[in-house]
Amino acid sequence: MRCEPRRRGTLLMAGCWALVPIKARADCKCRLAERLSAEARLGLVRLMLNRVLAELAASRTVGHIAVVSPERDTLAADIVVLDDPGGGLTAALDAARLALVAQGAHELVVLPADLPFVTAADIDTLVESGRRTGFALAGDLAGTGTNALYIAPPAPFRFQFGPGSRFRHLGEAARLGQHPEIVRAAGLEFDLDVADDVLSLAVRGDASYRSLPLHADGGLWLPQ
Repeated sequence: MRCEPRRRGTLLMAGCWALVPIKARADCKCRLAERLSAEARLGLVRLMLNRVLAELAASRTVGHIAVVSPERDTLAADIVVLDDPGGGLTAALDAARLALVAQGAHELVVLPADLPFVTAADIDTLVESGRRTGFALAGDLAGTGTNALYIAPPAPFRFQFGPGSRFRHLGEAARLGQHPEIVRAAGLEFDLDVADDVLSLAVRGDASYRSLPLHADGGLWLPQ
């Protein structure tokens, strides 16, 4: 896996690393294709990713950020991009974890790119909780998925993303003898997957999302 340096030509620096996995942008949020145009989906995906990266950069506890993806797309040149080797999300994260651990990383936060309301304070809460026990998890609104993880490499943690991942991740923590910290934060719980989630952007009134050209069946999703 290739690592592109973030600053000063060196990858390894002290502090917590954040991993943000994202597919090729055109392949993201396909479940919204019947309601949103390809242009609208692309704009939404990029905006959410930029929000996640900005909040990570603003957090007190995260020192370094890496995006795991098959493409750089519009990412700034100072963002580390780790190659996605293919084989799905778990394979991409496993490869990324090994690459960073090989460089000496001791803390990792895994944060998806589709958290439109995440804040730096949410991220700090996750990291601070994880530092107490070596493992922290933030679930989704349904209580069955995983929206964020804190792990403390070099323990050989095996990612368990997919349906019911919350319970499998807790089982993996137990296998490693870790005592999980469960984090509840509104910005970590809400991930955007289906059409109703897009409507929630309007309800929350976030101006950055209201500016998007989101259309459905010829009508605007979000008020102007």
